[in-house]
Amino acid sequence: MAAAGAWDFRLRSVVAPAAARQVSDAIGAMEFDPAGEFLATGGIARKIRVYRADPLLPEGEPAATLDHAAACSLCICAPAKLSSLRWKPSSRAVGAGDYDGVVTEYDLDRAVPVFERDEHGGRRVWSVDYSPALPHLGASASDDGTAQIWDARCGGAATAAVLRPAAAAVCSVEFDPSAAAPLVAAGCADKNAYVYDLRRAASPAAVFRGHRRSVTYVRFAGGGNMVSAGTDGCLRLWSLADARELRAFAGHRNCRSFVGLGVWQPGPLLACGSETNQVYVYDPRWPDPAWVGAFDAADSFVGSVCWRPHSGDSCALVAGASDGVLRVFSGRKN
Repeated sequence: MAAAGAWDFRLRSVVAPAAARQVSDAIGAMEFDPAGEFLATGGIARKIRVYRADPLLPEGEPAATLDHAAACSLCICAPAKLSSLRWKPSSRAVGAGDYDGVVTEYDLDRAVPVFERDEHGGRRVWSVDYSPALPHLGASASDDGTAQIWDARCGGAATAAVLRPAAAAVCSVEFDPSAAAPLVAAGCADKNAYVYDLRRAASPAAVFRGHRRSVTYVRFAGGGNMVSAGTDGCLRLWSLADARELRAFAGHRNCRSFVGLGVWQPGPLLACGSETNQVYVYDPRWPDPAWVGAFDAADSFVGSVCWRPHSGDSCALVAGASDGVLRVFSGRKN
């Protein structure tokens, strides 16, 4: 039984950089704030841009075309290329990881950094996250082979735990958003994903084996499951209870780049990009794509995706490409 037709998506707006770009504007990280009111993006251009969500989802046809400068309500210049972003729960702050190995937290009301953490030896930080249960607790994953858990109240200097899942880069880290247990997931270049219980962080509570190449993203998917993405061109859904693979999702192409991974919990629905410059949506019940959306440019790829927090039979999905273009889609269950 196929998932095709279960969801209908349409393009609502396109946000593009100015034609005369002086630097690459590739988008590598995006996230909505927990209330779904604002979207933050970051990437190669060393800028954090914040957009109000509602203007990105106008009614009517055809889709609106917006310029980054006009659509953006706040722009913060960062000292290095940005690889990851995460809104800090219950605050107006965003944490960012960069190519220089630094984690910086920015106060958006004042548009200034409030702390920096440089504990990864100058090696690129691929991923940052905050604990939903303890928002002062953060995590960062790096090329140095560690995922570090730290306390933002101490300027990030206090390291609560250092996870060393393998002798390879750690590409992704995420706290369990359900807050049912102090669990942290990590995806690694050694082809495996790991889950740690922070009460016993010396060794992983579970190891998830099945990818044939680097695991670039891990996301908790609700219902006792986790999803991982790899440069083997597959998403894999796992049972947390026994590290058993429940299903693999293929269709998108991913051989070398970070193409994003997002979970919309109410669906649930999975989304990822593709090196064919398309965005894919999967229903966890079926291996085939539920929907595929194409971008116009043939020489770019979708490098980041995120869902707007919302419940019900409608959703919103944003995809960012390596040419700096954002495309905003609305979805409705048939």
